Amino acid sequence: MQFLIATILYQEEGESSSNVSLVLPETAELIAGIIAFAIVFFFVWKWALPTLNKTLETRQQAVSGELAGAEKAKVEAESLLSDYKAQLADAKSEGNRILEDARVTAEQMKTDLLAKAEGEADNIRSKARDDASAEKSRALSDARTQVGDISVELAGKIVGEELDADAHQALIDRYLGDLETL
Repeated sequence: MQFLIATILYQEEGESSSNVSLVLPETAELIAGIIAFAIVFFFVWKWALPTLNKTLETRQQAVSGELAGAEKAKVEAESLLSDYKAQLADAKSEGNRILEDARVTAEQMKTDLLAKAEGEADNIRSKARDDASAEKSRALSDARTQVGDISVELAGKIVGEELDADAHQALIDRYLGDLETL
């Protein structure tokens, strides 16, 4: 490089050869610089470079270990995430199962209550029919008695005499039979 500079300087017009000596060092300085550079280079190559390489290798191993640890942590985190997702899915399915059980139980209770209500309604209707039938029978019995009394009184007034009890009962029965057929 120095040679190149010297050549360029030589080629310039108007410059003298003394200017070249200003740029180029003296020979003794040049030799001393080369020896000093060689000694520094030897020490750097012999001791500093292996130490630097060892430090870089240690750092590279540490980074590799950290990367392996990070990869392991990532795998564990993904495993935990999948476990949590599975647990969440199980919890959702369990909740759905509980809701379905509650719906089935409510449906069964509804069916049972409707059946019980229908049974009670049938009992009430049956009792009402029986009560109505009994009331009808009682009303008919009262009507027979009243009609019989009225008809005996009326017959007695028409005939002008009192009828005996047997004739009276026979007349009532015949009259009620005629009413029932109508």
